[in-house]
Amino acid sequence: MQFYKERLLSPGQLKRLSEHKYSCTSKSLLDGLLQPWWDWLVSKVPLWLAPNLITVLGLIVNIATTLILVYYSPDARAEAPRWACFLCALGLFIYQSLDAIDGKQARRTGTSTPLGELFDHGCDSISTVFVALSACIAVQLGYYPTWMFFQCFCAMTLFYCAHWQTYVSGSLRFGKVDVTEAQFTIIAIHLISAIFGPQIWMLEVV
Repeated sequence: MQFYKERLLSPGQLKRLSEHKYSCTSKSLLDGLLQPWWDWLVSKVPLWLAPNLITVLGLIVNIATTLILVYYSPDARAEAPRWACFLCALGLFIYQSLDAIDGKQARRTGTSTPLGELFDHGCDSISTVFVALSACIAVQLGYYPTWMFFQCFCAMTLFYCAHWQTYVSGSLRFGKVDVTEAQFTIIAIHLISAIFGPQIWMLEVV
């Protein structure tokens, strides 16, 4: 951009970026079960569709469905419509599926690049904020702002730590209970709010 003169990355950092090779190990309990779905889904994607476009589409869906919740419950206290909670669950599932196949599409079309991975994880970092926020609204956590801050802070800290250890070790590692399991937990929270109403989380267990 002409109006922005400062270099974002040094020549050394750009060189390291070009030399980067994607490495990932996963012990996730759900990833193995979902692989057939992801493989089938990517097989239906036309070869001309760019992997980065898949990434952006997933992010847009996730942001849009979360903003609907924000519109109806800007303070995370008001009860959002049940259909909005269901829409958020669906949006997160779509985002998760598209996020899982963008890399597959890149390898399938021979367009896998370090910059593509950087773009993918950049979109994931944005999505983390909206996923955490949507979960807070679904359970009306606005009544407990300290817990709401803690939940959002934990989500972003865990994302940062995962990529920090990738920077140190050179490999992105997923445990048995990791991102996919967390996403399905939040999908379940949205579905519970959609079926029983967000007020179910306010019930006192005696």
